[in-house]
Amino acid sequence: MTPQEINNLISEHFAESGLAHFGVVALEKPLSFDFYRSWLNEGLHGDMKYLADHAPIKEKPQTKWPRAQSALVFAVPYFPHPEPTAQFPLKKARVSLYAQGMDYHFWFKDRMNQACVELSKLFPEEEFIAFTDSSPVLERDLARKAGIGWVGKNTCIIHPKKGSLFFLGEIYTSLKFSSEISLLPDFCGTCTRCIDICPTEALIEPRKMDARKCISYLTIESRTIPEESLREKIGDWFFGCDLCQTVCPWNQKVFKNQLQTERSLTLEADELHLLIEDLRYVLRSSGKKLSKDLAGTPLARAGSFGLKRNALIVTANRKIVSLRDEVALLLNHEKLGALAAWTLERLDKEPKAPAS
Repeated sequence: MTPQEINNLISEHFAESGLAHFGVVALEKPLSFDFYRSWLNEGLHGDMKYLADHAPIKEKPQTKWPRAQSALVFAVPYFPHPEPTAQFPLKKARVSLYAQGMDYHFWFKDRMNQACVELSKLFPEEEFIAFTDSSPVLERDLARKAGIGWVGKNTCIIHPKKGSLFFLGEIYTSLKFSSEISLLPDFCGTCTRCIDICPTEALIEPRKMDARKCISYLTIESRTIPEESLREKIGDWFFGCDLCQTVCPWNQKVFKNQLQTERSLTLEADELHLLIEDLRYVLRSSGKKLSKDLAGTPLARAGSFGLKRNALIVTANRKIVSLRDEVALLLNHEKLGALAAWTLERLDKEPKAPAS
């Protein structure tokens, strides 16, 4: 079956599910695997041990899924978010665009699982398995080979007409596709805006990130307190960071003036009030309440510790003195006590944000 034939089938059956942007690719050795292995060997993946554990499967998927011959690679835009949540508890805390709605690991996986059901009806003898990025799949490599985009200097897949603000998902199948897709050219050119904007200099060279410095890693994946030299650089990012994407000319072209590119947001008085209330809510809430209120959203991944850690750092960086009492409540916390003390020290320095 050729890519065009499967293209016609998918377009006919699944466009209404938001799965219209896709490509197909044979499951052969990833183009970037040697780079990936070197990246792991340098320890640039931080504490994400699972990335190293999954490497053999990423190199040869058949070690885990023996019948897998090909992959369908889907890209679903997340700006504006396709699955918003009606009662998101945070009103102004700076949250990455992908996280401003329901967790895509659930709804995106559901859409692809339904696609697998429909494909199984068309090809009852074949196998179809859906994945999101929580699975051992080298998905950016697959996306590049499937014609979804090129790998930008910010390490994201970029499409010249769609930018990079999209989720990637895959369906592995026993169907065998011929490889007819031409790789998209690299259109980054001499631009280095993504590298230049990164507050922590996590992009150590084009297409090479030190995850240990990335604000998204520090505020989401990490289960530790960032070293002091990085805390101030996190700025007002409460969960994740979009700067290396929003500053990209290809996203600016697609989304025009809709994307924020400020390292630290300029807030009006009412906006600052909402931010303070967000941080107060996080600092005062129990872990049980946070888990309940944020269930089904990406923010739940950080857990109570991660969310309170992030709130302390934002409070310190924006010098929100009106939250001194909330910060002081954590001084005796087993894991957060030292960070709370650091935050109080920062609050005692000028200039200070007005109380609210």
